[in-house]
Amino acid sequence: MPVAAPSPSRRRAAPSSVGAQAAPASPGERLGLRSDWDFALHLPLHYVDETRITPIVQLREGRIAVVQARVVQAEIMPARRRVLRVTVEDAEARLELRFFHFYPNWARQYAPGKELRIRGEPRRGLFGFEMVHPVCRVAAAGEALPRSLTPIYPAGAGISQAWLRKAVAAALRRLDAREWLPAQLLERLRLPPIAQALHLLHAPPPEMPLEALEQRSHPAWRRVKFDELLAQQLAQQMARSRRAEQRAWPMPERSGGLVQRLLQALPFALTADQAACVSEIALDLQREQPMHRLLQGDVGCGKTVVAALAAAQAIDNGFQCALMAPTDILAAQHLQRLAGWLQPLGVGVAWLSGAQRKREREAELARAASGEAALVIGTHAVIQDKVQFARLGLALVDEQHRFGVAQRLSLRAKGAGEQRQPHLLMMTATPIPRTLAMAVFGDLDISTIAHSPPGRQPVRTRVFSSDQRREAVKERVRDLVLQGRQVYWVCPLIEPSEPVEGGADGGEPGPAAARPAAGARGGQPELRAALDAHAELQALLGEQAGCVGLLHGRMPSAHKAQVMADFAAGRLRLLVATTVIEVGVDVPSASLMVIEHAERFGLSQLHQLRGRVGRGSQAAQCLLLFSEPLSQTARARLQAMHESSDGFVLAQKDLELRGPGELLGQRQSGLQGLRHADLREDEDLLELAREAAASLLREHPLAAREHLQRWLGAGMDWLAA
Repeated sequence: MPVAAPSPSRRRAAPSSVGAQAAPASPGERLGLRSDWDFALHLPLHYVDETRITPIVQLREGRIAVVQARVVQAEIMPARRRVLRVTVEDAEARLELRFFHFYPNWARQYAPGKELRIRGEPRRGLFGFEMVHPVCRVAAAGEALPRSLTPIYPAGAGISQAWLRKAVAAALRRLDAREWLPAQLLERLRLPPIAQALHLLHAPPPEMPLEALEQRSHPAWRRVKFDELLAQQLAQQMARSRRAEQRAWPMPERSGGLVQRLLQALPFALTADQAACVSEIALDLQREQPMHRLLQGDVGCGKTVVAALAAAQAIDNGFQCALMAPTDILAAQHLQRLAGWLQPLGVGVAWLSGAQRKREREAELARAASGEAALVIGTHAVIQDKVQFARLGLALVDEQHRFGVAQRLSLRAKGAGEQRQPHLLMMTATPIPRTLAMAVFGDLDISTIAHSPPGRQPVRTRVFSSDQRREAVKERVRDLVLQGRQVYWVCPLIEPSEPVEGGADGGEPGPAAARPAAGARGGQPELRAALDAHAELQALLGEQAGCVGLLHGRMPSAHKAQVMADFAAGRLRLLVATTVIEVGVDVPSASLMVIEHAERFGLSQLHQLRGRVGRGSQAAQCLLLFSEPLSQTARARLQAMHESSDGFVLAQKDLELRGPGELLGQRQSGLQGLRHADLREDEDLLELAREAAASLLREHPLAAREHLQRWLGAGMDWLAA
């Protein structure tokens, strides 16, 4: 098959006319490969040694080998399931090939007398060794053996390995692989030139140890991973430099102003961590460069009051502040707290939600547009086109990992005017491990609240088999409810036949690995539905059934708000819920959390759910019910939950178990760029890349830009947010 020359550009050409239909994507484009560099960096998953022929008598069971042999017989065996059986022989022995999926003409292609080159995994059969579905082709007369290991590439449906090998080889021949990194740097890091590394990875000699290649520890692999991390660090440092050239409105602290009045009105004193974060943010707001800061802290550490003081500083300078949260419940929680603190001080607060009636929404939009509302709080509704601000100076994004880059950019764009950018403060209750902070948030300033306020009760976590202890847990719940205590009961589904909730209603992300299974098919237990659990627990409580509430993401916003209000007021004592309560729910009197099918939740999600209890003066417990069989990863998650209540410790464990993509969500900036480096294994390279990026930008700026262009091309938009 002829090899299509990969386009030197990373961008597709526009159609020649409006009515013209786009040409079908080439195999390379379907894999995202357009430039020669794209093909060169499409590296093998593993290799096959076709450089030597193994005699049939020397085959070893389970060890892949290449055999060259002559066809003796090919026949389709009639049976309930037809089988093509091909018998081949070399000078000393015979081998049977079996094909269960084949075209009828294959029997003619494997005509007796043809010489085949066969690659497969031998196994013992009734009549000696056999191979099932080996890779076969007719061997040309006098055909030489390859001089390098055969690469096996990641490929999509309908894209053959043969096409990929030819396309990659052609790209490597055309590739401008001049070395752009300083020789002193490569020598210090003991890394080979990039051209040498790429050619070795695509065509390693047969004596090359496969283990070092396939485990990606070979120096050639380290060069590629270093270059990838270097490109990412260069991009982040350049993004930080570009932001330093932008302008924002400076917002100085005012003596006796709104910030001081708010501090005096708060019913508590700031902790040392909170005060330090407030000071860092206050200094940022006073500068003319836009703040781009991430405020991180464990569940219940007091990030909201820090955000409130930042908003007060902006409002005191005549600017508006917008706060965007991913769910109605979390946004409503912010509205309740911030309005309770700021409205008595004369601050106008507006509320925007997708569930609002038209008249109410238009009134709130008018208050935001006129500037009457100095603080606007809402969900994704805050970034819709109709929302206009009189003078937006500060954008707050809570649970920032729930939003994509485009959504954060849309919020910042609401403040564009007079060539000034609003300051941006993002918040997360999912602590960021140090490695991830360097790799993904290297262009941000990070403030950390490391300790919870005094008075928070430690939550004791216990893990039980649902089959063995579920009834005992139900009795424990019944006793607490009859004593007037409040309990959460969390399920991953609404109904047994439903997929795990994933945010379609505006922010109820299901566990990353959770998928429902019908009955016991495939060995997976059926996930207990929230509706079923609600009915079951109502029956358990008999005359007290009216105190059992139900909350899930499909409910109308007003209904959800009423259920939460009833639970917060104590009118409901047992709340059966899905993960809609993961964030933004604060009921201090709730002291027990039961999570069913805990093995299906991510570690950070379990920790977030556990954080809903222990907020009052009562001792609190979290009971994790699991169903067998448990995977090794699920067992490790539950063990970590039992052993630690420290969100930073658990975040590091989550990174080790799941990797950065699942931990933060693939929409997060930077993660799309990492195809080869592994943050769990390459922390040393990340440190070196971070240092090298600063040096390269300072001493070799042209080389830095060349490196960035070759690795990222036009794909740098994610840096803008």
